[in-house]
Amino acid sequence: MNSDAELLAAWAAEERAQPEGWDFSSLDGRMSESSEPWDLAAVWRTALASATRVLDMGTAGGEFLARFADVLPAHTVASEGWLPNLGVARRGLAPYDVGVVGSDPDEHGSHLPFAAGSFDLVLNRHEAYEPADVWRILSPGGVFVTQQVGGDELGEVRSAFGMSPSAPEVTYDRFRAGLADAGFDVVDGAESVGHYVFADIAALVAYVQLVPWDVPEDFTVERYADELLHLHQRGPISGQPFRATRKRFWLEGRKPAA
Repeated sequence: MNSDAELLAAWAAEERAQPEGWDFSSLDGRMSESSEPWDLAAVWRTALASATRVLDMGTAGGEFLARFADVLPAHTVASEGWLPNLGVARRGLAPYDVGVVGSDPDEHGSHLPFAAGSFDLVLNRHEAYEPADVWRILSPGGVFVTQQVGGDELGEVRSAFGMSPSAPEVTYDRFRAGLADAGFDVVDGAESVGHYVFADIAALVAYVQLVPWDVPEDFTVERYADELLHLHQRGPISGQPFRATRKRFWLEGRKPAA
């Protein structure tokens, strides 16, 4: 059995500067996660089949949107508010003639930088949004599809660091009601609760290098050694993985045609 000092040294070796984009391939074989009971890619592909003017909100590095290059209409635009991803998205989507606009949905009072009625389909995967602003940029009959991360997921990790849920207001029921209140006909949606499974705490440390908002701003292995050793007791010490709650939900809303 490794000593605490050896464990901490191994975990500290996973610390990295914030990378550009969100590439989780380095965690292949070290981390897995539950899948949702719906197929978001199929939902997007169906919606794209009849769309002519498309916005992908919060495209990240453009990786997910690029999967649909064969069905993207000529008028497709993406937005991204996380600065490290902006250049990645622009480079990744340039071969498909998809422009990427910087837009921070978390900035107080911000609005999407598009004219009213600009799109007949707005896609959103894990990006904050204001229902009224999405309504504004959609043309009559337009469709909005969003998948969101539950605001209280990874509670086991956050509580270990003395943190509250990151966004407790981000729930299926509240977001569904928000769309309806904005005037959308909510035509589909569901929620799912599953797990992230980390082979060990080293994998967890590697993961939070990519999603630093799930740990304290001053997170380092040295500074939070006691908390990490406590998490190690919850499975890895006996050869079991560390599990944390994963939450997702999706919604499809339609702006009435008249």
